[in-house]
Amino acid sequence: MTDPLSTELLEVALEAARRAGALLRDGRPADLGVAATKSSPIDVVTEMDLAAEKLITGFLAEHRPDDGVLGEEGASSTGTSGVRWVIDPLDGTVNYLYGLPTWAVSVAAERDGETLVGVVAAPMRGETYQAVRGGGAYAGGTALRVRPAPPLDQALVSTGFNYVATVRGHQADVAQRLIPRLRDIRRGGSAAIDLCDVAAGRLDGYYERGLSPWDFAAGDLIAREAGAVTGGRPGERLSGELTIAASPGVFDPLQALLEEFGAWHD
Repeated sequence: MTDPLSTELLEVALEAARRAGALLRDGRPADLGVAATKSSPIDVVTEMDLAAEKLITGFLAEHRPDDGVLGEEGASSTGTSGVRWVIDPLDGTVNYLYGLPTWAVSVAAERDGETLVGVVAAPMRGETYQAVRGGGAYAGGTALRVRPAPPLDQALVSTGFNYVATVRGHQADVAQRLIPRLRDIRRGGSAAIDLCDVAAGRLDGYYERGLSPWDFAAGDLIAREAGAVTGGRPGERLSGELTIAASPGVFDPLQALLEEFGAWHD
């Protein structure tokens, strides 16, 4: 049975993510991806990103004023309640810029270093994923469950690439070595949605290097509550060094290959 605190945090997270998602969906200029000047599309996306974070932090301040906040766009406060919100107001910025549907608002609440609640709203998909620690993962009232694990050579795995050229080059080398060992690789452009797609059984696994806490806080919980195994390098939790999420039978062999290929290294 879900405890009252988690129930309250989930309600707040769902509404904050819904409002921010609506702002981003309805406020995006139709011609954003083809604006005339080089800087203006980026400026508009940055403005939307900041506006979404401001909306979320304002909502949290109204409903949970004593909580701490960590946000991608700079929001940071410690709070006094022991609860901290970890938010990414727009995960999948380049997709958003180009008018692709794979972007999301990610909102998580944690206490004592453990994530209690995670919500990922993907407005252009018409989907919101949610999880409470120990209470399962859901999307639109439907329980999420990872796919039965196939052999690794039949696994569909997603990844992401860093925007630093040298890191991207190494990541491309790792992907090139990995592809012959898998069914195929996808690159969706939103870590939060990739993690939720593992939870929903749309992917067998996902890995990426260089993520920040707000990229995976909510999606990690959703994936785990749907039966996925998550982690980083062997014996470590997922982190900026390496994030992996996969069906139980896919996780270990995928992690072993990523370690062999030095996926965590520059």
